[in-house]
Amino acid sequence: MKPLSAKKITIVTTVLVTAVLLAVVATVTSWRGWLSEEPATPPIQQQAGIDLEDRVTEFTAGFDKRVGYRPPDREERQTVAEGVGLLLDGRPEDSQRRLSDVDFGLRMLTDRVSGREFAEVADTAENGEANRGWGRIYIDLSATARWSVQVPHPVADQDSERLGVGVLRGTPGGVLVLAGAHREAGQGNAADVAHRRDTVFHAICDELLERQLPGVQIHGFANESVPEFDVVLSTGKGTKGRDQARELAGALRGEGLEVCRAWARPCELAGSTNVQGRRAAAEKVPFLHIEFNRDVRASKDRSRQVVDAMAATAATWTAP
Repeated sequence: MKPLSAKKITIVTTVLVTAVLLAVVATVTSWRGWLSEEPATPPIQQQAGIDLEDRVTEFTAGFDKRVGYRPPDREERQTVAEGVGLLLDGRPEDSQRRLSDVDFGLRMLTDRVSGREFAEVADTAENGEANRGWGRIYIDLSATARWSVQVPHPVADQDSERLGVGVLRGTPGGVLVLAGAHREAGQGNAADVAHRRDTVFHAICDELLERQLPGVQIHGFANESVPEFDVVLSTGKGTKGRDQARELAGALRGEGLEVCRAWARPCELAGSTNVQGRRAAAEKVPFLHIEFNRDVRASKDRSRQVVDAMAATAATWTAP
């Protein structure tokens, strides 16, 4: 075979080198595309035929003192709040994408009792509910969100979570903000969300207040704490919502309940140090802080009466 000339060798070498370089470039480009590709957003799940109260109480059944709470950092709190805000803006896919950044997710539930659809924002991390305790949010999708019902001490204030679900079911346009741990689950008062600003619970309530949504916050007390009253009702640190508070007090008294009205006389447990109430006062948004004794919360009839009264109050906030 006739040997290749130097010129031909140069041409062949150039072709080979060029081919190798092109292959390398293609491989690197492929790697870059693979590395830069954002992870797929989990699909939004749908679940019909659930009992919303059962779902909530199954979640809270695992709460215990000194167990199941990790304080969120600022970015985590803000991420969940932004995800809820996107959902309220009618952008569920964007909400799901944002929530997934902190292992939260979105699920659409149809409550067989009310027949209405609710969005559930909840922890999706493995064992996340037990380890983090950041809570859940339920949003009624049958109407534009106009008001909130807040349950900061589920289980600790026994059956307050049931009352919260009842109010959410009672009037369209509500948002239920539910704490995710027993109030004594964290170090010190870290999990006492009614008295801490560095919680997911408060970040969500803050997001709702920025949208001017009035709130009803439900608490419970032992009978012997304020033995002369069944209910302690106040507007927290502010005065907004005073008209609704008067009407609610009248409705409760009409059911035969003794109500301590904090705007008319000094009351124990009036919620003046409640941080969501203080924030509502600063924003001039109505806020009702309601404490029920154990007898009211333990009685099905009494619970139904107070739920109906609170739902009727929330109905006054449904107009734009």
